[in-house]
Amino acid sequence: MRKSADEARRTRDRIVGTAVLQASTEGLSGLTIGMLAESLGMSKAGVVGPFGSRSELQRATLTRATDMFTEAVVTPSLTAPPGLPRLRAVIDSWCAYLADSPFPNGCFVTAASCELDGQPGELRTHLREVVTRWRTFLHDQIATAQSAGDIPTTLTPDALVTALNGIAMSANQEIQLLTDPTAATRARTLMHTFIAS
Repeated sequence: MRKSADEARRTRDRIVGTAVLQASTEGLSGLTIGMLAESLGMSKAGVVGPFGSRSELQRATLTRATDMFTEAVVTPSLTAPPGLPRLRAVIDSWCAYLADSPFPNGCFVTAASCELDGQPGELRTHLREVVTRWRTFLHDQIATAQSAGDIPTTLTPDALVTALNGIAMSANQEIQLLTDPTAATRARTLMHTFIAS
């Protein structure tokens, strides 16, 4: 019984891993059971079975991609003290993630945001929750650093969150569309300069 459960988990992980890579280039709406089945050498029923529906597979794909972002950007920063040290660590890991994205089409969250922002539904709601948690995390680090007197209070935490996200989205475009090898380094410098000025 244990072996069957382990095999089912491995199969599900394999399907989601392939789905994340395909959705990175095709978009979540372009993710099809047939395309996945062909890539994985499985039947369509075998692909959709562990999820129950295409929409649940899409949701699992989005969850995996956002978990990968969290593991690459947020988790490493948690060893630094809250506030400015953690904010600096986040900026460094964020820009490293942009420079060496695990996805063929760059930042999955940015691509999914562009794809889903005008499409009401469960996927958009899920992504909105993920982005809101990320923005809250950034806000908290900025507010802590401002309260400690480590960074200026000229701009509100919300304004700085918007600026940092804007720089990251621009860097993602410069890396992916313009193939600019200096974009991530420039983004890192801009982010550090922005919070200090």
